[in-house]
Amino acid sequence: MMDYRRFDLNLLIVLDALLEEKGVNATARRLRMSQPNVSFALNKLRTQFDDALLVRAGNGMQLTALAEAVRDPLRRMLGMLENEVLAEHKFDPETAARKFVISTSDIGELVFLPRLMMELEARAPGITLESRSMAPDELRLAMSNGEVDLALGYFPDLLGSNFLTQKLFDHPFTCIARDGHPAAREGWSLDTFLDLGHIVVAQRGRSQELFEEALLAKGLSRRIQLQSPHFMSVPLLVAGSDLISTVPAAVGAIFATMAPLQLIAPPLPSPMINLQQFWHRRVHGEPSMQWLRNLIAELFLGRDPSLLSTAFRPFDGSAKALTD
Repeated sequence: MMDYRRFDLNLLIVLDALLEEKGVNATARRLRMSQPNVSFALNKLRTQFDDALLVRAGNGMQLTALAEAVRDPLRRMLGMLENEVLAEHKFDPETAARKFVISTSDIGELVFLPRLMMELEARAPGITLESRSMAPDELRLAMSNGEVDLALGYFPDLLGSNFLTQKLFDHPFTCIARDGHPAAREGWSLDTFLDLGHIVVAQRGRSQELFEEALLAKGLSRRIQLQSPHFMSVPLLVAGSDLISTVPAAVGAIFATMAPLQLIAPPLPSPMINLQQFWHRRVHGEPSMQWLRNLIAELFLGRDPSLLSTAFRPFDGSAKALTD
């Protein structure tokens, strides 16, 4: 059996043309090679196959039995190489049927998914999404090995040269308090804010850390009466007490539909949440991933859809700034 590792695979292109044209001169014209180079390639092929491959027959040449036997397999192999290996891979969203796995931050599903799902239904009806919430270390590994296609939201731990990112927009914080709260109202002072009882959602690597770090950097402390890793218990706890909580604006807007709450701008300029899309370098050039990233950029680059439907008003500058 011939060892393909010692075979000059470049000769297969010449062999294919020789078997079709049945002549050195015609093959040279077809491949735009010189006649001596084609003759040299034919001699090497004869040595490799230990067969004449083409023999003189009258005014032309004819294929040997071995050449006839390899002709069709060679054509199929080159056709597969051209059509499957070297072909330009394209993605047609209208006909594609695949699943994208994304990981979103604590506010990602609220901010991104309503509009994204609407557009996917209209533009790519065969596309489905699976959303996963993962710890930072798990997410890095999942994106590296291809289990997660894209991360969407606030992910400060996705660092390193293998992770690429595109900033979409900055998202603000808001305070929530029960309707009719005697102290939490527009124009409240920083002292009042700090003195009230607070519920703090503590999650590693999540956007809530930004507000806590900003307070710590200014040496400000508040009265924390409950610290929890979960957002979903917050609206009912706030609605049934005089406690307040500071959350991403999109979260506060959803909470206000679940319980009798009011949204109030913090009495100090709070940090903004940098919402981005992240992907691994290994899928940077993959056509379907390029299409998804372009769609997300089209929908959200410079646009925070959650603020279009909320009553959130940014801080008006009347209180002492955290960044002073």
